[in-house]
Formats: sequence, structure tokens, C-alpha cells
Amino acid sequence: MAIYILVSIIAYAIGSVNFSIIFSKKFAGFDVREKGSGNAGTTNMLRSVGKGAAALTLLCDILKGIIAVLVAFWIGKIANNVKPEILVQLAGFFAIIGHTFPVYFGFKGGKGVATSLGILLLANWQIGLICLVFALVVMAFTRMVSLGSIMAALLFPVLTIFITEHYIVPGNYIVFGVALAILVIFNHRSNLKRIYQGQENKLSFKK
Repeated sequence: MAIYILVSIIAYAIGSVNFSIIFSKKFAGFDVREKGSGNAGTTNMLRSVGKGAAALTLLCDILKGIIAVLVAFWIGKIANNVKPEILVQLAGFFAIIGHTFPVYFGFKGGKGVATSLGILLLANWQIGLICLVFALVVMAFTRMVSLGSIMAALLFPVLTIFITEHYIVPGNYIVFGVALAILVIFNHRSNLKRIYQGQENKLSFKK
């Protein structure tokens, strides 16, 4: 039990490193949470700071999810009497919790989409790529990042039912998929309300 708790704490600490807040303060002199949508994530960085800072934030948030899963994987290799697949799933879940409620930044963070992508790509590269392509297609047609993220989150647990290979650690990931989908959708509840009201912000591909 102690190993499971340790991995959860480490993953939460890693997830709590919010790069959009760090980079917005460094490159633009303000906290990104004070601008635009108020969200500490890539999309708001794009709108409030610029493409370069947004791209850097996206990359670092993806890597954050990858690192959290790798730490759990390595601990699972050396620890005794643990289930490595549970460690990986706990790391993924708590990394997103950390991104959403970062201990270093007053528990007000982002929505965890980029971090989720990093987790998915490492946990199962095939599922990660399918969800990424699906999200990009939805975003391209609707110009809504939030809708693409939500739809990909819903697709993830469905894919865990049918895809049983290419996992970093073999195991049952259905409950994990459902938990991540619920968390991502919960984080997008304000976006869902705006989508329903026809008021959701859309990306402009002309800029």
C-alpha cells in the first residue's frame, strides 16, 4: 500500500508543475490565469501569450504525463508485491489531478488534456495516437479545442475495451479509462455549458 501512495504523491507533485503559469510569467510578465478564459493551459496560452509559448507549454505538459508514468513503471520494476499496471494507472490519474489542482499554484490549474495525451501515448501508444487523431479531426471540423478534447476523452475508455495490446504494462485499463474521461469532462464543464449555449470560443486557422 505504501508504494501505491508514494507513486500517487510523486505523480501529483509532477503534475502540479504548471508550465503555462511558469512560462506566461517568464515570457509575458503575467499569470495566464488572469487573461482570456482564465485557464492555465495551452489554448489560453495561445490566445494570451502567443504560438511559441503555447507550443512550449504543450510539449512540456505532454512530457509531464510521460515522466509520471515512467516513474511509476520504473518503481513497479523494482518494488515487490505490487501490481505495476495499478501503479501506472495511479500515476496517470494523479498527474492530471496535480495539473488541475496544482499544490504549487493555489490549487488552480488547467484541464489536463496535454498531460492526458502524454499519459496515453506512453501507457498505450496505439490508443494515444487514435485519440490524438480523433481529437484533431473534431477540432478541425468544429474549431473547438474543448469539443475535440471531450470527444477524445470519451473515446479512450471505449478503445480500452477493444485494444488489448501495446500497453506499457499489460492489464485491465477500462476503469482507468472511465476515470480519466470523467475527470477531463468534469474539467470542461464550463466549456460544455458554453457549447450548449452556442457561445464557445473557436480557433481561427487564418491567423
